Amino acid sequence: MSQKLTQQALAERRLRILDAARWCFLNFGFSRTSLEDIARRAVISRTLLYRNFKDKEDIFVQVFDEWILSRVDQALCAAAQPGTTQERLTRVCQSLVLDSWSEMVDAPMASEFQDVYERLRPRVAWSHREKSLECVVAALGDPEVSRVFLLSMEGLFADRPTKEVLVGRIQILIDHFSASRP
Repeated sequence: MSQKLTQQALAERRLRILDAARWCFLNFGFSRTSLEDIARRAVISRTLLYRNFKDKEDIFVQVFDEWILSRVDQALCAAAQPGTTQERLTRVCQSLVLDSWSEMVDAPMASEFQDVYERLRPRVAWSHREKSLECVVAALGDPEVSRVFLLSMEGLFADRPTKEVLVGRIQILIDHFSASRP
């Protein structure tokens, strides 16, 4: 006789699956990750995996949503906190980029992560870009300057820098873009 799991136990299992899947996608890539890989890493059966997710694409999308999109709310809160433009923008960048970069930087397949998501969910990926812009606008105040700031940030990842190097690069951008703002 199987026992019913509590809502908390179900939520914990779901997070364990998403963590396992994120690790697999970042290390093996989307196409080379199998449902068996995810189930093994999460220490569950494949059958149980199918009870929680429709297919591999569903898992991937939910990994991205849980891990990356959830940071937008944190970034909006960070931008709304008191402080100088520089302090608010630093907190926004920490939430949107730096918190996840430390995990991605050493993963062999991290570079495809965003590309796969944009292919699977283009509208949501576009929405994420717009919400990221909203966060930066909340810190800088000017939509066009904020757009240029975000476009400038994209180039900082090209050589897959360490987190420490990326922090320094982002700080240069923050200092430059916030210099003329209160």
